[in-house]
Amino acid sequence: MNPSSVQSAVQAPDEVEMQIRGLMMDPVTNMPIIVLKDVASDLVLPIWVGIFEANAIALELEKTATPRPMTHDLLQNMARGLNAEVRKVVVSELRDDTFFAVIWMDHAGETVAMDARPSDAIALALRWDCPIYVNRTVLENSKQAASGSPNVNAEEMRRWLENLNDDDMGRYKM
Repeated sequence: MNPSSVQSAVQAPDEVEMQIRGLMMDPVTNMPIIVLKDVASDLVLPIWVGIFEANAIALELEKTATPRPMTHDLLQNMARGLNAEVRKVVVSELRDDTFFAVIWMDHAGETVAMDARPSDAIALALRWDCPIYVNRTVLENSKQAASGSPNVNAEEMRRWLENLNDDDMGRYKM
């Protein structure tokens, strides 16, 4: 992505606003999952992330203070020190079972787009209290990818994720 893109950091028509429904462990892979939920419907999107990124997200969800700045706190402090502001993050693409994201920042009157992993983008969005969006194509492709897997029934997975209660989300519930 061109770092000096002029696209506005407001919601684009092809973006769906999401919120974090929770953070949980996948019982099969024992990897953390961020569960994003469409603010206007019951549509959910699970994104598997690394343990360190999940910890960064969990710390911010729980508003846990650390004695020293963690990596995402440092990034926020650096951006502020450079008079930049994160306006939104977008999970922009799903390619070869890998999600891609873009962090949209304002700096010196210009909009800057930075390529990022979704977990890092979400960790920053939480610290900046800015919106999280997912491109509609990503939502459609993630449904197709789930339905194409022989081990996963996409409809059952969708229903399971949509019906998770707060206890299922563990200590990271919203």
